[in-house]
Amino acid sequence: MIAHCMKKNTWDKIKDDAYWGHLNIKNEGFVHCSPIKYLWRVLPNFEGVEEDLVIVCIDEEKLEAEIKYEDDDNCGRSYPHVYGVINNDAVIMVLDYLKDACGHYMKNPELADIIDE
Repeated sequence: MIAHCMKKNTWDKIKDDAYWGHLNIKNEGFVHCSPIKYLWRVLPNFEGVEEDLVIVCIDEEKLEAEIKYEDDDNCGRSYPHVYGVINNDAVIMVLDYLKDACGHYMKNPELADIIDE
């Protein structure tokens, strides 16, 4: 399972579409995702976003587009980049981006069994 974070109002607009991620492909060349085990490393980047966010959890086996694991930052960790639009039937669940009182990301209970690395 991999995850992609986005604004909730964006998800609300595309959640019934068969495919999404067109704008990501146009702007970045791929859709940025994260393995769940590294999610805690990525999601703090969204702490300054005031709008509500969601974490879209995706089944890699059901994705129709090509996934490449790449270490663009030379950090020793590879992250999944989806080189094509995401077929919505690959979405397993959509979780709220949880924040504590200081605005820091809090791990969702649904992901508690996955060990952070």
